Amino acid sequence: MKWWSPIPALAAAGMLALAIAAAPALAQKPSGPPNALQGFSQNRDKPVKIDAASLEVRDKDKMATFLGNVQVVQGDTTLKCRTLVVFYDQGDAGNTLTAAKPGPGGQQRIKRLEAKGNVIVTQKDQTATGDNGIYDMASSSVTLIGNVVVTQGPNVVKGDKLVVDLATGVSHVECGGKGSSCRVQALFLPSSARDMKASGEQASEVGSGDQPPSGKDAPKPKSMHPSGLY
Repeated sequence: MKWWSPIPALAAAGMLALAIAAAPALAQKPSGPPNALQGFSQNRDKPVKIDAASLEVRDKDKMATFLGNVQVVQGDTTLKCRTLVVFYDQGDAGNTLTAAKPGPGGQQRIKRLEAKGNVIVTQKDQTATGDNGIYDMASSSVTLIGNVVVTQGPNVVKGDKLVVDLATGVSHVECGGKGSSCRVQALFLPSSARDMKASGEQASEVGSGDQPPSGKDAPKPKSMHPSGLY
């Protein structure tokens, strides 16, 4: 194992800041099942920051591996995993990421990120989890693979793979290959049902506070006697 000599302090800290090299595409409305991975598409023009417990760099393989409680942040989107492998491009391709610091062999162009182990992606109230994830600039896509669960509030979608096109924001959920009996599962709670539930809870709270007082604090019934005396 050869450590990256130009930035030993960075290797010890396990922190790396990245910036998007390619110009951001025109903003397009995301489509498909709402999910946290679409945040990478919406934040394409924002820098990417990676934090980890340690960093291993291999010059020969043009790759760097972040280990231990890895966290990737891009705008309002966060990815967490056990291990993150960064692959550098020897050329000067357009669809790449640019490292704030030189990588193995002085490379600054990043072509691929691979997240491994208990991958969790969050954006606002959306969460997507899976076994592994791939952020590939060549195909301009982010993919979550294995036991994929997508949630937004009470809504849940389950499958084997979630793919988001970074250029369009379009997402696809897949389950199994040809001949597989696996099917995508989804549970959506209509907004009207959520509103009715919230209204019912508010009515319950108001009702509990409007109970008539009892005992000596209770108002006495009005007398029916002409004099008004009881």
